[in-house]
Amino acid sequence: MKLKHYILAASVLLGGVVLDSCKDALDIGAQGALSEEQLNTPAGVDALLTGAYAALDGQSYANNSALNLAGTNAWEASPDNWTFGSIAGGDAHKGSDGSDQPAIDAIAKFSADPSNGYFNSKWRTVYEGVNRANSVIRVLALVPEISDADRANISGQARFLRGHYYFELKKMFNNVPWIDETIATIDAGSQPNTTDIWPKIEADFQYAYDNMAATQSQVGKVNKWAAGAYLAKTYLYQHKYAEAKTMFDAVIAQGVTVNGLKYALTKRFEDNFDAATDNSSESVFAIQMAANDGTNNIANANQGDMLNFPYGDSPFRCCGFYQPSLDLANSYRTAETGLPYVNDYNSHVVKSDIGIASNQAFTPDAGTLDPRLDWTVGRRGLPYHDWGYHPGASWIRSPGQTYAGPYSPKKNIYWQATQDIYSDQSSWAPGTAINYNVIRFADVLLMAAETEAQLNNLVQAQTYVNMVRARAADPVNYLYKYKNDSAPLEGFSTTPAANYKIAVYPTGAFAGLGKDGALKAIYFERKLELAMEGHRFFDLVRWGTAQTTINAYFTYESTVTTDIRGGNFSANKNEYYPIPQRQIDLSTQSGVSSLKQNAGF
Repeated sequence: MKLKHYILAASVLLGGVVLDSCKDALDIGAQGALSEEQLNTPAGVDALLTGAYAALDGQSYANNSALNLAGTNAWEASPDNWTFGSIAGGDAHKGSDGSDQPAIDAIAKFSADPSNGYFNSKWRTVYEGVNRANSVIRVLALVPEISDADRANISGQARFLRGHYYFELKKMFNNVPWIDETIATIDAGSQPNTTDIWPKIEADFQYAYDNMAATQSQVGKVNKWAAGAYLAKTYLYQHKYAEAKTMFDAVIAQGVTVNGLKYALTKRFEDNFDAATDNSSESVFAIQMAANDGTNNIANANQGDMLNFPYGDSPFRCCGFYQPSLDLANSYRTAETGLPYVNDYNSHVVKSDIGIASNQAFTPDAGTLDPRLDWTVGRRGLPYHDWGYHPGASWIRSPGQTYAGPYSPKKNIYWQATQDIYSDQSSWAPGTAINYNVIRFADVLLMAAETEAQLNNLVQAQTYVNMVRARAADPVNYLYKYKNDSAPLEGFSTTPAANYKIAVYPTGAFAGLGKDGALKAIYFERKLELAMEGHRFFDLVRWGTAQTTINAYFTYESTVTTDIRGGNFSANKNEYYPIPQRQIDLSTQSGVSSLKQNAGF
């Protein structure tokens, strides 16, 4: 059973600290504020811990008609970073049209200033998670009847969650204030953002790794190995490759030995994006989503992606956002060897239907392709899960597909056959029960490959990459045509929907490429495997390739679409987003702010 979360319209006052009250309906009865007496109990600590998990979905300040809560739009702080990670990184366009959510257009073109509301939504939503994690640690110290083992496990989970929230803030804004359980609420708003917080993030994940259980009794709760993976990722972001390798080795070993928990790639790539197969062997750290759970509350579903469905005459009602880029689709072209065109993929264009109406004839691309393309990008003439063949322009919001291209997102789409179980239709746009995998095992393998290549261990680096490619090459991961084109719910045939050809790198390939060439291949594999999952922009920044890659994307993509024309990434500025102006204003006393704005803003 998933860890369900129910955000209640209540507050808890403890020692001058106001906490949002979130609790598990299985453990806490009537809604309302917890007294200090109720809070300082094992059940109270568990309620606070559930609240700290609840903040993961980015909806702490979301509009919520079911609970009569007003706030920011849920998608502004979506935990999958579809705006800040994928659109800004060139995986996707904003989509829709130019009049809708123009704040995203500015982010996509790197013209946004500190007053852009999306930055403030992300900042305050993630800091709400920090606040809740701190509350767990603070109250836990006041409950002596909890055993030492349980205390270590609970505090480990709280510090893992705090580490995650601060990792989000660090990669987004770089310079952020550190506020932990030792800082009084009255002083929280005056903390400076001039100290590097990487060591503190490391310390939280190290503590979690040392103190959490290897497995948890409740699905959705984090464990020791998730902490190890996140600690290794933290080292990698700082280029601490030797430390990262040690930890990646420990985590990956869990996938090849019988040791309680076994991480492994799922056989089917698509299982990572289907609610029916949530929390699989590949899921290392996932944000839990739920639909039709008896609460009549779309807040438990993935509201952060509610705009990201095909529009027009599609069955999804709303809203035409998050359209994969042509640059991304072209990346999945393969050579006769079954390998990608790492250096010149945009010279091997995947045929699209841009500018062709749905009632006009169109034949999809017949060239060789990586099958992951059609589990990532919705293309005309290809099955769109079991909803029928994608019709092209009639599902695209912008007339002529000129604004944001011809494609639709796919990893966030629920299936028709199970929509009554895994979709939530209680609001004006769909919610889904599809978890968001913050870290999945394929991600771990590719980060480990990068680490090995940086240490000149090219054979091991290639081994990890080939594990990921071998999964994709299994014919079970091909998209197949329908048995009956007029009845897609009858299932799929044995005829591939496109000309799929993918292979692993041959023995000695990475050694022949050398360190720099091997790293290029690894970076490109991350693009292929993790596209539309919110990683791309942050990867480009940490690799030091953001300016070159993103400006090349603007140049290429703008020859076809109009939405990002004029976009420009400026080095030594756009690697990080601006500190929200609202936060600077709130932290200003006597004309002086405790927060220093990032360079260039």
